[in-house]
Amino acid sequence: MDYQRLPLTSPASQHSAPTPAQTSLYIPYRDGQLHLRQLLPANADFSKPPILMLHGAMSNGRVFYSQSGRGLGCFLAQAGFVVYVLDTAGRGLSLPKISRDFTLGQGEVIREQLPLVLQYVLAIHKQACEELGKPSPSQVHWCAHSWGGVLMASALARYPELQQSVRSLLTFGSKRTIRVKSFKKWLMVDVFWNRLAPSLAVGQGYLAADKLRVGMDNESRASLNQSIDWVRGEWRDHDDGFDYAKAANTAKWPTAWFIAGQNDTVLGHPEDVADMINECGFSQVKYTLLSKANGFKHDYGHADMLTHLDAMSDHFPLIRDWYLGFELAVLKD
Repeated sequence: MDYQRLPLTSPASQHSAPTPAQTSLYIPYRDGQLHLRQLLPANADFSKPPILMLHGAMSNGRVFYSQSGRGLGCFLAQAGFVVYVLDTAGRGLSLPKISRDFTLGQGEVIREQLPLVLQYVLAIHKQACEELGKPSPSQVHWCAHSWGGVLMASALARYPELQQSVRSLLTFGSKRTIRVKSFKKWLMVDVFWNRLAPSLAVGQGYLAADKLRVGMDNESRASLNQSIDWVRGEWRDHDDGFDYAKAANTAKWPTAWFIAGQNDTVLGHPEDVADMINECGFSQVKYTLLSKANGFKHDYGHADMLTHLDAMSDHFPLIRDWYLGFELAVLKD
């Protein structure tokens, strides 16, 4: 439920480092293809774990990058990381686009698309390392905005093999449930998302969020209805009944970092983000609230924690250093 337009604010020059090279990769999937944006630093080191980024609902991968080199994905690529940004089926540059006949929901992202893309990324790095005579990475860092964090956590809870292949999980404004009460929440969630949006989707065959100017991209009826159920009820797969909450209790979670914004009052309320941490039961997790009271430049909101002009000099360097810490840990070992 990320029904906000997420424009990338134009910042001043970020770094002296060159803008990362961007390539659109296309992965065959069902009757179409998934778009994966590869962001390569100068002198890319394919032997280190790459970073895979996932957008939220009514969004696409552009929340993490722009052609001109803005966004967290580009920032981390400039810092030396190989970054991949996924457009889930039907969104962004993935084809076919969401339409009246589009039937895929969030279950396909969890069960099919994330495992497929992870193996595709590891295969790219394996081939590159073999050509260079280097050992290839066996793990990938996962990073998500809002509902994308729920989908990534669901895939991890469900598949033990993914738990072995994912080095870390970093989320921004991710929550599975919305328990906070306010007029704004009633208007945005109870009225629009839970009632009006499904009615619009019935008439159109999908939620045309871009035309309504309530999101970056459209949402399928299946994903819309499934996310509504999850926010209000059980964490269970709509297609096969898999109990994600039960699986989460025994999952071997990777190191995690949940970031919330002080001014994210509905879509990723800090209390709801904390609820998701507790529900998953992470053993190694940290939580950061982006607020003036905690020393940050702003009380960040749901979108601008990724897109604000000041993010690159405020909390993006902390994220870069967190990822660098994994490399230092390997060197110590």
